[in-house]
Amino acid sequence: MEDNGKITGFQLMVLVFLYTIGTTVLVIPAGLAATAKQDAWIGAIVGVLIGAAVLGLYLALWIVYPGQSFVGICRSALGKWAGTAVAVIFTGYAFIGAATVLFYVGNFFQTQFLPRTPIWCIVMLFGFVVVMGTRLGLETISRASELMLPWFLILFSILVITLVPASKSVHLLPMLETGWKPVFSAGLSFAGTAYMPIVFLFSVLPNVQAPEKARIGMYVAALIGGVCVALVTLLCILILGPNITGRSMFPSYALVKKINIGNFLQRVEAVLAGLWFITTYVKTTFYFYGGVTSLSEIFKLNNYRVVTLPCIMIVVVLSMIVYPDVVYMQYWDSIIFPPYILVMGVGIPLLLWIIGLFKNHAQP
Repeated sequence: MEDNGKITGFQLMVLVFLYTIGTTVLVIPAGLAATAKQDAWIGAIVGVLIGAAVLGLYLALWIVYPGQSFVGICRSALGKWAGTAVAVIFTGYAFIGAATVLFYVGNFFQTQFLPRTPIWCIVMLFGFVVVMGTRLGLETISRASELMLPWFLILFSILVITLVPASKSVHLLPMLETGWKPVFSAGLSFAGTAYMPIVFLFSVLPNVQAPEKARIGMYVAALIGGVCVALVTLLCILILGPNITGRSMFPSYALVKKINIGNFLQRVEAVLAGLWFITTYVKTTFYFYGGVTSLSEIFKLNNYRVVTLPCIMIVVVLSMIVYPDVVYMQYWDSIIFPPYILVMGVGIPLLLWIIGLFKNHAQP
């Protein structure tokens, strides 16, 4: 497949940081609060710890199979036919991931900003921006992410600082009222949403300069991204309380509506929407990028760009049917998604890593 340029270790850090936050910052506090109530913030911290172990697995897989994409790793470990079959499953889930995020984008903007606009219009416009970035290539997306990072950090810091005065510590009590089981369950959900999809960034890793140095940066950036989401979850519990957080579809968006400094600085929820738009764009683009580059590698195409337009049309249509309604979305995210992402994000990479260790040990 045609070389798509190289990115630096810092650019990989930026991508992983924004990718980790992704859709998580907007939707995950509700799921955590519904599961662990006032201990949702503890569940988020547990999720970061689980994510640290998952990231360790990905770095180990990167070391055992240096310079290979996920499709190449599957074929090296499992052989041509079995490896290709697993790669096809991986590619399919990448497109499903892109479609689900597109639905989140359409649903959020329709319900909060554009109630009279059909959701398919929003999804098509966002999909057009995603495919445009994908066609421009990895280097272009990485540089654009570098430009967006300072804005994200500045706006995020402002939001956190302005929200702290409204915090009420009484909302954190009683701690661990229902024990550690719901906290661990919430942490697993957090890790499944924020960290396990990083497996799709294996499509990017072969293009990273000086991978030995980039690995540490990737690990640190992902953990910082998780801590940012955990901080937002803590603020949701402190300000909104566990009941409102658990019932809200977008609790962090409702949280920002509480900002009111001197009856002057208020109604700044569009700022959070802008932050979420940046991170969601990065996540959707690399779901899609991972899908089209893997598909091109499976079919041995010289240029992945030839499949971007037909694939984005499929993804846009899929986004309209992947979640028939919000009730099904909540059922999928809470019941079906966790074991599904555990298989894709932990089970298969762990199997490939073990096979790679045995093969390397067997070599003279």
